[in-house]
Amino acid sequence: MSDERGPIETISAVTLAVTDMARSFAFYESLGFRLRYGGPDAAFTSFELHDSYVNLQPTQAPPTPGWGRVILHVEDVDAIHARALELGYEPEMEPRDASFGERFFHLRDPDGHELSFARLLSKIRSE
Repeated sequence: MSDERGPIETISAVTLAVTDMARSFAFYESLGFRLRYGGPDAAFTSFELHDSYVNLQPTQAPPTPGWGRVILHVEDVDAIHARALELGYEPEMEPRDASFGERFFHLRDPDGHELSFARLLSKIRSE
């Protein structure tokens, strides 16, 4: 029997289709994602995010644009944004505080997958 939150507890992993594993691997690794399995020449790569994973799987066809967004909670939104800029990536916006209670910015990976790096404002204010 489930509680009021429902029977689904958490997301274990998100798997993203990529057209160039080496390029995508370099992008995620450069932002600080920790490798669990695979690598730039692998048929499947998994990066560990505490209790969940971001996986990369090669595809021949480009991923569908506008598919959605992966929201990643991070320790310091502004530091990740600064790192992205230092690496020559082009975030879609400067970090900002949202009315829904998060500080965030968006960045697209080499295949156009939208990543949102976020931190709950309540955690920022309590630190």
